[in-house]
Amino acid sequence: MGARGAAGGAGRGRARRNALGARVAPHPQTVVRVFTALGAQVLADCAGAYLARRAHPGPAVFPLAGPAWLPAIAVDGKAVRGAAGPDGLIPYLLAAVTHGSAIVLAERLIGPKTNEVPEFAPLLRELNGYYPLAGHVITADAGHTVKARARFICGELLAHFAFTVKQNTPALWAELDALDWASVPVRHVTEEKGHGRRERRTIQVTAAPAHISQRFPHARQVALIERYVIRTVRVRKGKRWAKKQVKTAVAVFIITSLDAREAAPVHLAGYVRGHWTIENKVHYVRDVTYREDASRVRTGPRPRIMATLRNLAISLIRQAGHTRIAATIRKIKHDTALLITVLGLNSPS
Repeated sequence: MGARGAAGGAGRGRARRNALGARVAPHPQTVVRVFTALGAQVLADCAGAYLARRAHPGPAVFPLAGPAWLPAIAVDGKAVRGAAGPDGLIPYLLAAVTHGSAIVLAERLIGPKTNEVPEFAPLLRELNGYYPLAGHVITADAGHTVKARARFICGELLAHFAFTVKQNTPALWAELDALDWASVPVRHVTEEKGHGRRERRTIQVTAAPAHISQRFPHARQVALIERYVIRTVRVRKGKRWAKKQVKTAVAVFIITSLDAREAAPVHLAGYVRGHWTIENKVHYVRDVTYREDASRVRTGPRPRIMATLRNLAISLIRQAGHTRIAATIRKIKHDTALLITVLGLNSPS
């Protein structure tokens, strides 16, 4: 940068000025060159570490007096549709996100000849280096409900797991299905109504029997969650439209290393529901607000870099206390003070 650029870049924004003295953004070609030269994984690691430092995670301790909420991390993947890697395949990113606050703390690219399962441990191992996971609850979908993941989480990370069990693990699923759930009372119920539907969720929890603990390491409790949904939909009857109620029921099993002293039914239900934070507050926002799938940035490392920057922007906005991402982005365009606050560039008082 020349003397003029250096002088114009003075200040917290570090942006150059044009001939009229106004700050201007870098030229698009400059952005393209920088993104092409960047290491995508290095950028993702730096962004995750930066967000973790801003989160100021304190040591998580296991509750002794009784069940209590523990910090939780959701692990899930997302395809960057519309983009293509050097092999012509769609990039797939595995991320670790905090429950509730939806802060993206780590991210890894899934290789073209594998799936997200082999990258699970490296992702969390790297995250554990700058964001200690001891005492946290790790949630993941049924694809990660395997013995190796349970041993890794409890043995190496000193954390807990809450996994969904489906028929991709048929032996474990069959043993859970064979339990006498009729004799296990419903311990917690939630009901919600809105957006044309009513939903009722129940959870039954019992200590893991010996034969299940022997099959799946560190298992302490198992649960059955049932969800009943009534949706009001419009159907066509001849030349007229009519409303119709559609009822659905879904049941899933849960296995966890948390015992009854550490997690009551309300906590287990919350961890399972909280896992969808990554889908509802990160993936959905990238798809709808940022229109990621329609992006014209499609080749090289740039699609992944853009995904990392979107995660970073969403996380910074949430860390600044704003939950309406789209509205905050629109406001930032005309509110420099808000931008400075979101970026954490305010001078300490």
